[in-house]
Amino acid sequence: MRRAIALAARALGATSPNPVVGCVILDAAGDQVGEGWHRRAGGPHAEVHALRAAGDRARGGTALVTLEPCNHTGRTGPCAQALIEAGIARVVYAVADPDPTATGGAHTLRAAGIPAEQGLCESAAAEGNAAWLTSVRLGRPHVTWKYAATLDGRTAAADGTSRWITSAEARADVHRLRATCDAVVAGAGTQRADDPHLAVRGVEGAVQPLRVVVDTHGTAVTPGARVLDDAAPTLVAVADDATPAHRAETLRLPRAEGGLDVLALLDALHARGVRSVLLEGGPTLAGAFVAAGAVDRVVGYLAPVLLGAGPAALTGGGITTLTEALRLDVSETVRIGPDLRITATLVAKEH
Repeated sequence: MRRAIALAARALGATSPNPVVGCVILDAAGDQVGEGWHRRAGGPHAEVHALRAAGDRARGGTALVTLEPCNHTGRTGPCAQALIEAGIARVVYAVADPDPTATGGAHTLRAAGIPAEQGLCESAAAEGNAAWLTSVRLGRPHVTWKYAATLDGRTAAADGTSRWITSAEARADVHRLRATCDAVVAGAGTQRADDPHLAVRGVEGAVQPLRVVVDTHGTAVTPGARVLDDAAPTLVAVADDATPAHRAETLRLPRAEGGLDVLALLDALHARGVRSVLLEGGPTLAGAFVAAGAVDRVVGYLAPVLLGAGPAALTGGGITTLTEALRLDVSETVRIGPDLRITATLVAKEH
């Protein structure tokens, strides 16, 4: 199952609005004879790839799948039926499918006399499919807030300079992170200060994410901005009463306190098939997402640097006292060149 989870991860950023799924086939003797993963939306599912690789050796064998085999016919046929027709004798899956249009595959397998067991490596498989599971359960994209800061929490110096706080190795790692997401979001402040490109560079075979600039007044993105090149698609979100200074595709949204309605933005992105968002905006936009309860994961790159003054990584967020602090569960700490990358998820508040 760990191998199946690793296979599924190869398609992060390429399958939306579908989940990432990996599958490994063992023959009747327990030897691995086939493997596969869902590579793109509309293409064959992981089970089909793995069964094709296994051929007749799948008969009487075991299928290990990261997600409950689907039970519906969309652009592809139901995987539960494909496993039955291949003569699989046992199915083990990590995560039950919460999608009401696809669930029931395990029931179909059991009705055909095939044992279907759930729960092996469930937490690891769910973490790998966090974007899609968030989409199904909450009806919005999964949001990862990424930032780079000094060890004393500054994202720029007092004079506004910020290039470069972190190392070249950390910046390359950010491109790998971008390549796993469907959309990269930045704000007007970042647009004005940095003229960011927001596309993926240096990652072979990457599917370029949608570049989104939250430009409430429609004045930050101007003709000639780097996000308007043809390296990746671009969407500029503006207030519904703004007059944009550019000709890029524009999304008009209602205003909210201090900017645009974050949840309306996420609803619009979700409707476009976006299931994972990488938030790369500055402290103000990050605070708006935090205040809206729309941050699921935090990835912080900390440089062994001290500035003593300058903007902090997060502004606002609706937090005024320690009891309102958002508590995080650190899932990983990794050295990236001289820097430290910390990955954490939000801890659910007790009621």
